Amino acid sequence: MNRRQFLSVAPAVGLLAACAKAGKIRLALNWKPDPQFGGFYATPYRGHDLDVEILPGGAGTPTVQMVGAGSAEFGIVSADELVVARSMGNDVVALFAVFQNCPQGIMVHASRNLASIGDVLKEGTVALQRGLPYARILERKYGFGNVKVVPSPAGDISAFLNDKKFAQQCFIMSEPLTAKHQGADVKVFPVADTGYNPYTTVLAVSGENLRKNPDAAKRMTAAVRHGWRLYLDDPKPTNLTMHTLNPSMSDAAFAEVAEAQKPFIETTETSTQGLGAMSRSRWETLIAQLKELGDIKNSPAPEDCFRNL
Repeated sequence: MNRRQFLSVAPAVGLLAACAKAGKIRLALNWKPDPQFGGFYATPYRGHDLDVEILPGGAGTPTVQMVGAGSAEFGIVSADELVVARSMGNDVVALFAVFQNCPQGIMVHASRNLASIGDVLKEGTVALQRGLPYARILERKYGFGNVKVVPSPAGDISAFLNDKKFAQQCFIMSEPLTAKHQGADVKVFPVADTGYNPYTTVLAVSGENLRKNPDAAKRMTAAVRHGWRLYLDDPKPTNLTMHTLNPSMSDAAFAEVAEAQKPFIETTETSTQGLGAMSRSRWETLIAQLKELGDIKNSPAPEDCFRNL
């Protein structure tokens, strides 16, 4: 799966308050229906007095701009793109973080017996989207002088399977599972090992909508938390629903990914703070990293980036 940042501008069409009066709230996803969105599809919105339409996305869906512009009342974004957007004047606020630990990683052949990401960058070929923040952190920390860096193959693992010294960025619950099914013995180094660990699959709303209708935001957050609890406890019914919407993914794959992603969603923090909870310190660290990389000129206040409702 390809998880990229897009900041294209979307047209403005209405506000949450107006939408709430009309009875319809739009939730824009940044990818096709799959287990990373399972809790959103499992959510009993009607039981929380919400009428929600889920808008599936794909590569290039500019959800952070859609939310800021009002063409969707809620949207799924990543924490780093939200910080960049806020630094550019887009008043978007995070409400619920599904993935507490970043599900991106670097996949290598286990036979290489590598011990760290630093070892990956000592020889061979590495497929990376060099514009991503963590790729630039890797380049600053280790340098790319000893490896051949090629563009990310966007989920295609054919080059990886044909070259034992080929490593590639991956979504930990996607390419590694595919590779294992095709007979490869893989090892994955999480991006979080670099110290870069943004929240991902984050439910966001515009600051204006949050101020105008805080009750809707609270009900939406509570509903989503309920939905994710349901999905984590029993993903089967929701997987069947999502499979009809995304038949390119097999029933077995839905089940396998749903199980594999659990440790990234339920953590020590969520056991005490609740599913989706976020901390000021994590946002503060992320903002400092993006500032150091030059991705933002103006640093937004950490407490303005999120709300734990």
